Amino acid sequence: MVVDQSMGLFEPPENTNQKTYVDGRLKAIFFSSHDSFYKVLLVEITDTNLNWPESEIVVTGDFGDVVEENSYHFVGKVIDHPRYGKQFQASNYTSLIATTKEGVVKYLSGDGFPGIGKRTAERVVRILGEDAIQKINEDGRVLDSVPITQKQRDAILDNLSVDDSLERVIVGLNSYGFSSRIASDIYQKYHEDSLKIIAENPYQLVEDIRGISFKRADAIALKLGITADSTERMRAGLLYAIQELCFENGDTYTTTGELINTATQLLESNTQNRVTGQQLGQALVELAKDHKVVGEENRIYLSYVYNAENQIADHLNRIIKNKDDDTGFSDEAIKKQIAMVEAKFDINYDDSQVEAIIHAIQSPAFILTGGPGTGKMTIINGIVNTYARLHEYSLDVNEYKDKPFPIVMAAPTGRAAKHMADATGLPASTIHRLLGLNGTESSDFTSPKDIEGSLLIIDEMSMVDTFLFRLLIRAIPNHMQVVFVGDQDQLPSVGPGQVFHDLLVSKQLPEMHLNNIYRQEKGSSIVQLAHDIHQGKLSDNFDQNQSDRSFIACNENQLPSVIQQIAKKARAKDFGLMDVQVLAPMYRGTAGINHLNDVLQDVWQPKQTGQSVTIREHTYRIHDKVLQLVNNPEQNVFNGDLGLIVAMEAPKGEKTPTKITIDFDENEVTYERNEWSQFTLAYCTSIHKAQGSEFPMVILPIVRQYSRMLQRNLLYTAVTRASDFLIMLGEKQAFEQCVRSVSVNRKTSLVERLVAAIGEKPAALTNAGDEPTASAGDDSDQQDPVSANDQQPDLPDHLTQRIIEEQRIDPMIGMGDVTPYSFNQSAS
Repeated sequence: MVVDQSMGLFEPPENTNQKTYVDGRLKAIFFSSHDSFYKVLLVEITDTNLNWPESEIVVTGDFGDVVEENSYHFVGKVIDHPRYGKQFQASNYTSLIATTKEGVVKYLSGDGFPGIGKRTAERVVRILGEDAIQKINEDGRVLDSVPITQKQRDAILDNLSVDDSLERVIVGLNSYGFSSRIASDIYQKYHEDSLKIIAENPYQLVEDIRGISFKRADAIALKLGITADSTERMRAGLLYAIQELCFENGDTYTTTGELINTATQLLESNTQNRVTGQQLGQALVELAKDHKVVGEENRIYLSYVYNAENQIADHLNRIIKNKDDDTGFSDEAIKKQIAMVEAKFDINYDDSQVEAIIHAIQSPAFILTGGPGTGKMTIINGIVNTYARLHEYSLDVNEYKDKPFPIVMAAPTGRAAKHMADATGLPASTIHRLLGLNGTESSDFTSPKDIEGSLLIIDEMSMVDTFLFRLLIRAIPNHMQVVFVGDQDQLPSVGPGQVFHDLLVSKQLPEMHLNNIYRQEKGSSIVQLAHDIHQGKLSDNFDQNQSDRSFIACNENQLPSVIQQIAKKARAKDFGLMDVQVLAPMYRGTAGINHLNDVLQDVWQPKQTGQSVTIREHTYRIHDKVLQLVNNPEQNVFNGDLGLIVAMEAPKGEKTPTKITIDFDENEVTYERNEWSQFTLAYCTSIHKAQGSEFPMVILPIVRQYSRMLQRNLLYTAVTRASDFLIMLGEKQAFEQCVRSVSVNRKTSLVERLVAAIGEKPAALTNAGDEPTASAGDDSDQQDPVSANDQQPDLPDHLTQRIIEEQRIDPMIGMGDVTPYSFNQSAS
């Protein structure tokens, strides 16, 4: 059919005040998201003000439990999808009473009417006609003429008289413009009260729903007429400011000065009103009383983060001091078994390695740390085998079908876990899978079951954040020994905290820091480069080619072409796709991850006539290398796993795929269309995403375009991802900038929590970046805290850092005799 665009086909009506609508009967549900309200529908048009040439139209949007053959009124606009053509994008919808025989039967026999089957529904329609629903609504006694039971009669009357709360809520949420996923999260939190809560206090969304910004809630509130100086607005602004300050930097708390400045700027951005000290003070009081925040000295915490740090310390103390310890082994007994292990595997441990194995076996909790090539995995093997011999455990997994395997190994990522399994020959899993987590846990209330076994070894501990470690440590029973392994000089966790760093600084656990470099003895200049970077310098021969590494000088505009040429050479020399990994610090720009992925895809996957699909501006093809972005324990695939697309499936008679199958190390996972956001191209990945993995060849571009990301631990982590070959390219000045830029420690208080719970206070506990506070024992210049009621009348109009330092407002304001520990007793 030839369409004459001059006729205004698909255009909305001339009256711009009239909304574009489609009324129609739902013929089919093409797609329904599992984790949101988004659906794709085929609708038979009965009425519309569109000039639409067909009798049917595809409608997309957020809908409740729509029923095939029922009629609906859709409001929205026609869009031209780049792959699926013209379709009607509904911004909202309402149900129309079913007026056909098929529609009424399907409606009455649906899930909304328990006990009413298809035959009963047909009987109702046969007696009352196609307008049965309207008749019943007008006078329920018409059902007396239908030969059905009283129970069935009651089921119809009771459920017809009840409004469809889900549909009503979705219609309301659509009107606010929330995305499908956010709308689903709101409904899961508040259910039928969703619209009521939003109408009364849209700022509640900021406190309860992750992903809703203060600005979004603020816009809704202003439309609803909520005043800019309301306490609810102050609360939301403060909470959002704490979240931004902490989670953006990986901190577990913020200081009062930073909070004041950020919250004031945020709250004054959309209004002419000036924020006063009384307003912020009152909001802090309310947040403290509601256990949303905790103040301690000059620090302000979100309560669930504060609880997490305290619970980590408490549970680690429990593991250390409550271990059932009636079968300790002497040094001599352990050394005897170590000798047997050395003979079996033809290996000779040096004195420091023997000492590490002994301490690990004798300690309830032990830390093993060291840089690349220092033999961490060799010692893990020694611990596992020596421990098994001492306890007379078999390491044959097949002998433990009906009981837990005694030695448990885990890591934050799937690739790190696989590396452990390959190195030891024993099963290893991700921490999430070990704990049975599904990736959507509340940070405050999830309580996994105890881990079963006798010895737990956790590798790549530098990647573990505060929330995950809290869940892990709570799940370790008293009788289980635990060994924490990692490299403290790598990048810290993506989530808040620096757990491994703080465990080491606290000096509360026995530890062994490995310094001897064994891989260097095998001729690895990569390892020496990594240790030089750790010491704050580049190797003297940094820009001179070595047998296992090289440096190519180029600028950011030349990078894509140079990387493309290197990849072509590597492929020509029979390097496999999974052997070569490009790592970059940033996503955007000429030398960014997104652009480099497109460049490299053309090297490894030249354009072909086979199946492909475009997702988020990238075209995906069979055999593409992809990266998993979220944890999906049910499919045994986790954030950071690399895989290959092995199949695409399209519905019969169609060319566009709706399913994609990815192979993750012989674990094939099929993704529906609504799940495609879970993966991305992985020819080039971020350095953070590569942490916990090793690759035979790493290509590492570093240029000054990445300036704000250039830090020593970033370069150190990237270099240590290369096991055999490292090709560095870019600007030498940028590499030197990395080495000079030492990242500032995150603001955390886990060290002092550990010291308070377990042992004596070390000489210095101050984290870099903390604002100086008075010594706990020096109160000569301290004033007694004053209550919020006494304080607020004297507050200045504008809260400032100077006011805080002069102690004219107390960070614990209004909390009376409440102590920090009052908030975490029930949650532990």
